[in-house]
Amino acid sequence: QVVMTQSAMKFVTPLTFEVLSGHPVSTEVFEAHQEMKHLSLPEQADAIVIAPATANCIAKVALGLGDDLLSTMLLTSQCPLIVAPAMDGGMWTHPSVIEHVGTLRARGAIVLDPEEGPLASGRIGHGRLAEETTILEAIQTALAPRRDWQGQRILVSAGPTQEPIDPVRFISNRSSGKMGYAIAEAAQARGAQVVLVSGPTAVPIPRGVEVVSVDTAEEMTKAMSTRLAWSTAVIMAAAVADFRPMHPVSQKIKKQGRSEQTLHLERTTDILASLSAQRTTQLMVGFAAETNDLIAHAQDKLTAKGLDLIVANDVTTEGAGFGSDQNAATLIDRQGGLTELPLMPKRALA
Repeated sequence: QVVMTQSAMKFVTPLTFEVLSGHPVSTEVFEAHQEMKHLSLPEQADAIVIAPATANCIAKVALGLGDDLLSTMLLTSQCPLIVAPAMDGGMWTHPSVIEHVGTLRARGAIVLDPEEGPLASGRIGHGRLAEETTILEAIQTALAPRRDWQGQRILVSAGPTQEPIDPVRFISNRSSGKMGYAIAEAAQARGAQVVLVSGPTAVPIPRGVEVVSVDTAEEMTKAMSTRLAWSTAVIMAAAVADFRPMHPVSQKIKKQGRSEQTLHLERTTDILASLSAQRTTQLMVGFAAETNDLIAHAQDKLTAKGLDLIVANDVTTEGAGFGSDQNAATLIDRQGGLTELPLMPKRALA
């Protein structure tokens, strides 16, 4: 549902948001032949997002004024409030704005800091609306069902590794890192401290998560081993290369004069098995990405590596697996229990 103020309608027409949202846009407290919007809309909402929030809007909300639909609606709302300020010049650092933002935060609202960048005036400065991903993360935090992982320290791995052949080539795999990043984000939203050890990916870093960037399996092994004692749980979602070139070369391999090229490979360290052997009280969770005999292979891996839980997924499933925003999985615990999770967004699966 979209509510627009008179000022907002000078920038974007209500029709635009009606098309995008699939719902009528509300602009007035009393609209003909309709219920009182300032009462009905908050009752339907799981959260309210004000984006962009001007200095004037922030002041009205902080002072409890109700002179339009948005401000009146907020006086009756009981759901989480996310405020994404945007303003020009030095307004963000004005004492009254600082005071009003402090008031909203003291009441439990999530007020995002504006970013540095081009402003509506054409100037460069502090006051630019936060990126959409930042606002989305704030919404997810506000809607997190519980903060029951406070005190937990979760060590997550994600993404592929890259094993160099020469300075321009490497052995890797199709992992995007999206599943591991979604898990890190979900754990942080539930109150846990999260360290994410990540191979090369293009996935945005989740807010509040410490990221350790690595390239190779050896680097990931060191990063995970160093932080094992700190953690209370390890979730190994990375797709680590099983083999690496024995003798990577320092100069680019040229094709001239060669009709074939032989690479000698050696096994990389089995990171999960190594961590499991070193653990004390940590919960150990692994992943099994398979193309056939999914359950049997996953159960073998769970037993061989001494895991508490394994997440098995068939990477040949249409719409799931590497690179996709969706996944389907079977959770298998050490007692043999199986939980089937149908195709769903990776964030929901996390």
